[in-house]
Amino acid sequence: MVPHHHTAVATLRYRLSPDDEAIKALEATFADYDRMMQILDEVAQGVGANLVTLHTQAYDPIRKQTRLPARLVTLGFRDRADHRDSPVRRLPLDDKLFAIKGPTVLTISTVLGRVTIPFDIAGYTPGWGHSFPAYLMSRDGIFEIHFGVTPKNSAIEEKAMSTDNILSRMGRLIAGIAHSVIDAAEDANKVALVEQAIREISAAEDETRANLGKAQAEEYRLTARQREIKDELDDLTVKIQTALKDGREDLATAGIGRQIDLESQSNALSKALDDTRETIEENQNSFQAVVAARKDAESRLADLKKSLSSAAPAGREDTPSPYPKAERASRAIERVTGVPSDSNASSQALDELNSLHRNKQIAERLQKFRSGM
Repeated sequence: MVPHHHTAVATLRYRLSPDDEAIKALEATFADYDRMMQILDEVAQGVGANLVTLHTQAYDPIRKQTRLPARLVTLGFRDRADHRDSPVRRLPLDDKLFAIKGPTVLTISTVLGRVTIPFDIAGYTPGWGHSFPAYLMSRDGIFEIHFGVTPKNSAIEEKAMSTDNILSRMGRLIAGIAHSVIDAAEDANKVALVEQAIREISAAEDETRANLGKAQAEEYRLTARQREIKDELDDLTVKIQTALKDGREDLATAGIGRQIDLESQSNALSKALDDTRETIEENQNSFQAVVAARKDAESRLADLKKSLSSAAPAGREDTPSPYPKAERASRAIERVTGVPSDSNASSQALDELNSLHRNKQIAERLQKFRSGM
C-alpha cells in the first residue's frame, strides 16, 4: 500500500540502494519504457492522440516489442504527455507495481521480474501535482521513489500496516495493564483502567475480524476466477487440436493467442492470491493475539475486583496477590509484540509473461500441438 495521495501537498522521497542485479533490472525497465514511448509516438502519427484509439492500436505492439508489466503499460498510456516534459527519467507506479515490505525494504516489478531493494527515507519536499500515486525516479545513477502525501501521513506504510497497528496496539494495552502500572494507580482508577483497555481490545477484535472476512472473501473470488480460466484453457486446447486436424492453422493460432492471454491473467491472479493468503495469515495471527489479550485482560479484571473487595487496610505483604496471571500476561505481551510484520514477505511475484515475445510464444505452442498429433 502506498501513502495516501488524494490530497497530497508534499512529496515523500525514498532513496533506493539497489544491488547490481536490481540496477540491471531497473535500467532494463527504463529502456523498455522508453521504447514504449517511441511506439506511442509512431502510432500517434497515424491515429492521433485519442487515448482509446491509441490504446487499441498500440497495446499489442508494445507487449510484443517490450517486456513491460501489463500494469506499467496501462499507466504509460496516461503518462505519455507528461513523460515528454519530465527533466528526469521516471516511471509511474501504483501498489500493483511495488510494495513496501518493511521499514527498510520494498519490492518493484520490473521487466526481469520483481526485485527487492533496501531504501532509506530521504525526507519531504513541498508539492506534488501528479495524477499517479508514485514515481520511480532516476538521475545520475541515483534511484528514488517519490510519493504524493499529506504531512500527517505516516512515512512508512505497507499492505499489512493495519495488522501491524493492531499488534502494536495490543502490546501497548497489555503493557498498560501490567502489574506495576495497575499497582501504581489510585484504587478508584484501577478497575476503570482495565475496563477501558478491554473496550479498546474488543474494538480491535472487531476490526481484525472484519479485515479477515474481507481477505477471505477476496480469496474466494480469486480462486473462482482461476477455476474459470483453467476451464477455458482446457476447452481451448481441445478446440486448437480440432482446428489443426481440419487444417485451420489460422484458427489454431488465434486460439493459442487467447491461451497466452489467459495464462498471463492466471499468473497475475496467482500473485494476487499469494498476497491475499499472506494477508489472511497475518490477520489470523493478529486475531489470535487480540483474543489472547482480551482473555488476559478479563481475567486480570476479575482478579482485580476480587482483590479490591477483600483487601485489608494493613498487612499488605500477607495479602494474596491480585495478579496470579501476571506471568501468563507477560508471555502474551511477548507473543503479541513479537509477531514479525513481514513474516511471509519472501514470496515472489509471478504476474508477467516470460521474456519471449508473443509471436515466438505462439509459434512454439503451435509446434507443440503439431508434435502431439
